[in-house]
Amino acid sequence: MQSKYSVSGLAFLAAFLLMSFILMKKKDITVYMIGDSTMANKQAKAFPETGWGMPFGEFFDKTVTVDNRALNGRSTLSFQTENKWQPIVDQLKEGDYVIIEFGHNDEKIDKPGVGTTLEQFRDNLVKFVLDTRSKKANPILLTPISRRSFKAGVLTDTHKGYPDVVRKVADSLQVHMVDMLKKTEQWLTAIGDEPSKKFFNYVPAGHPNYPEGKKDDTHLSPEGAKQIAALAAEGIRELKIELAERLVNNQ
Repeated sequence: MQSKYSVSGLAFLAAFLLMSFILMKKKDITVYMIGDSTMANKQAKAFPETGWGMPFGEFFDKTVTVDNRALNGRSTLSFQTENKWQPIVDQLKEGDYVIIEFGHNDEKIDKPGVGTTLEQFRDNLVKFVLDTRSKKANPILLTPISRRSFKAGVLTDTHKGYPDVVRKVADSLQVHMVDMLKKTEQWLTAIGDEPSKKFFNYVPAGHPNYPEGKKDDTHLSPEGAKQIAALAAEGIRELKIELAERLVNNQ
C-alpha cells in the first residue's frame, strides 16, 4: 500500500512539474527593428561599416528572433512610401516587439520624399505605434544615436528638435522609450574626441572597399556597433519590461 502511494505520489509530482515547466516556458517572439543606416544590416561591400542592429540579437536568449528591417537612407516617411512598413504590420503577432529609431534622415527637409517636418515626424511615429498596438504587439521608441560631432573637444547635438518629438510621443501615448541620444552622448563624451574615432567608420586609404579611405562620423565600426547595441540592451533592461527578461545574463 505504501509502495503504491509513493509511486502515485511521484507520478503526480512529475506531472505537476512538467505542467509548471510548460506554463513557465516563454513564448517565442520576434523583435522587429525599423530605422535607418545607423541600425541597418550592411552588405559586404560596405565593411567595416556596421549597423548596431547587426549584433543586437546576441543580447537575447533563444526565445527571441531579431528581424532587422532598418535600411540605409530611410526616414519615417520613405519607410512607409516604399512599402517597408506594411509587410511588418501584416506579420506582427501578439507579444512581438517593434523597436523604432529614426531621425538622421527625417532631418533632411530639403530632400523630397525623405525629409519630414517635426509635425510629420510626430505623425509618422504615432502611426508606427498605433499600427503596432493594433496587432497587440509592443512598440519601443528610441531617439536617434549621436553623431561623432565634436567641436573644439565638446560633443554637440546635430539632431535639432527630432529627439524631443520622440520623447513627446512616448510621453503622450505612454510608449516605452530608450533615450539613445542621451546614452550615446554620455558615452562619447566620456571617451573623448580622438579615442572615439575607432567606434566609427574611419578607414585608412588602401582598404578594398574604400581605396581612398573614409572618415565617417555617423556610421559605426564593428566595435562601435557592439557598444551601441549594448547601450540599447541596457536601456531595455532599465525599462523593466517583459522583453528584458529575455536578455542574456539579465541582472
